[in-house]
Amino acid sequence: MLNSHDELQREIEALRTHLEVLIETSPVGVLVFDARTGKVLSLNQEVKRLGEGLRMPGHTYEQLLEMISIRRADGREVFLGDSPLPRELAADETVRAEELVVSVPDGRKVTLLINATPVHSADGTVVSQVITLQDLAPIQELERLGGEFVSMVSHELRVPLTSIMGSATALLQTSSNLDPAEMREFFRIIADQADHMRSVISDLLDAGRIDSGTLSVSPEPSDLASLVDKARNTFLSGGGLHTVLVDLSPELPRVMADRRRIVQVLNNLFSNAARHAPEPSPIRVAALREGVHVAVSVSDQGRGVPAEQLPKLFQKYTGAGAEGGKRGLAGTGLGLAICKGLVEAHGGRIWAESGGTGQGTRVTFTLPVAEEPSTDRASAPSHEDPHRDRREEARILVVDDDPQMLRYAREALNAAGYSPLVTGDHRELSHIIRTEKPRLVVLDLILPEADGIELMESIPELADLPVIFISAYGRDETIAKALEAGAADYIVKPFSTTELTARIRAALRRRAEPDPFVLGALTIRYEQRLVSLDGRPIELTAIEYELLRVLSLNAGRVSTYQSLLRQASGKPHTPSAMVTLRAQVRNLRRKLGDDAEDPVYILTERSVGYRMPQPAAT
Repeated sequence: MLNSHDELQREIEALRTHLEVLIETSPVGVLVFDARTGKVLSLNQEVKRLGEGLRMPGHTYEQLLEMISIRRADGREVFLGDSPLPRELAADETVRAEELVVSVPDGRKVTLLINATPVHSADGTVVSQVITLQDLAPIQELERLGGEFVSMVSHELRVPLTSIMGSATALLQTSSNLDPAEMREFFRIIADQADHMRSVISDLLDAGRIDSGTLSVSPEPSDLASLVDKARNTFLSGGGLHTVLVDLSPELPRVMADRRRIVQVLNNLFSNAARHAPEPSPIRVAALREGVHVAVSVSDQGRGVPAEQLPKLFQKYTGAGAEGGKRGLAGTGLGLAICKGLVEAHGGRIWAESGGTGQGTRVTFTLPVAEEPSTDRASAPSHEDPHRDRREEARILVVDDDPQMLRYAREALNAAGYSPLVTGDHRELSHIIRTEKPRLVVLDLILPEADGIELMESIPELADLPVIFISAYGRDETIAKALEAGAADYIVKPFSTTELTARIRAALRRRAEPDPFVLGALTIRYEQRLVSLDGRPIELTAIEYELLRVLSLNAGRVSTYQSLLRQASGKPHTPSAMVTLRAQVRNLRRKLGDDAEDPVYILTERSVGYRMPQPAAT
């Protein structure tokens, strides 16, 4: 049945409105001219946007058209004040994809791609002309970035190739004059640089596969902790100068992951974080379950990213790595783009967050949870440690340069209900202790370029915590030296997980509930906060008691001014704080009957701090 006239009119009006909205919101500029007069009949928002970059204040768009000059593709210059654009194109001329340079008298210009189509009436007369304009600036910017990318990749390949050619030439021409050590060094250079070239080419191929949609992955149920460990070891063995702090819950489920590809994602994120963070600061890896996914985050303490730049980080050529920093393929912007392609191929997503400039950056990606075999866990007998909840908040820092040892310790501590932090870089100890606030430190006695006992003496933060040494050296004199330096315990490698967790538990218990301290006539009962001298109670202020407690818990070792101020009063080391500290020590000595010239309980270590003698063994 035919629609009535009114219904047909309404449909026409609706279609017209819909068409007008489409034209008005189109990303392509649309101009309609009267073919006879050359007057503008209509123009959409995109034309107005293009005109804003050329228009003089106080001028209309019609006046702007009279000021514009155009250089056509054949080189002809046209001034629209003399010849309106419809006349220049000819009323019946159809133009397809012609590039025009449009400029105004003050030198501003824009390059446009133009299409022109004449509109005919029923008798064939041209009544108007529709011209579409497309701004070529974004395309030109992509071409520029593409050119820069080719230049960067050429540099990345040329540098190692030059090293390979130089080393090979030296071996060929002077091999008879080289000793074996020099030859091995040349071979090492060739191998390292060839590996770098292979990595560059591999990333280029991955980027091409992502663009063409041919990238494939082979996910399988995987333990996330082992993937993070492998990526961390690869990053550090490749010359990474940042500590990688791993903070993974033991309750995390397995994930569906192509193991090689997810290690590649993590390595790219580690490298990206390292380029933008100062070398002393750590890179942190954490993860948590979010429904049917596990969200993995890599955080740095670098310069941060402005909010408007966050959506662009994972675009090719414009990622975080493209803005300065250390050179490398990731500096071309491919690193994060490849991460995005690999994560999305797993069915996950990736995003970045930053508090802004100077606030660091956190990149998070998700992986699907692997389906576990169906088991009736509710009916299974419970083997949970009854002390687990009480220990849940206890953060344990493990410092060892052996990655296998770090993984072994982390798994043992996770199973025992602790929250482990692991690092292989002793240079980060002070920073990690201040920021992560562990309750105990497990410290390897022998570290690269460092001795554990010397670290205890040189790092004030370690004086505040129980330290358990682990070492392959089991000589009595070595153990005695460590314990005399103030260690809470000493474990000889190899050791079982049961021994490790039992000794940690004992050290924490002693720290929480220490035995009464007895030194001559002085007795301190920590649990009651009672101090007595020859059985007579001594009245102390809160800060005086804290000073005495800290000194006694570290008896036999020097407590530095900085450590005492931090622990007893929470104040920084300033001249005024030092004056107050010395006054409080004088009051404390007076109440203990101590002679400042010949003290018994609180000894002065000039220019360093104070020390209490170690009580004699009973």
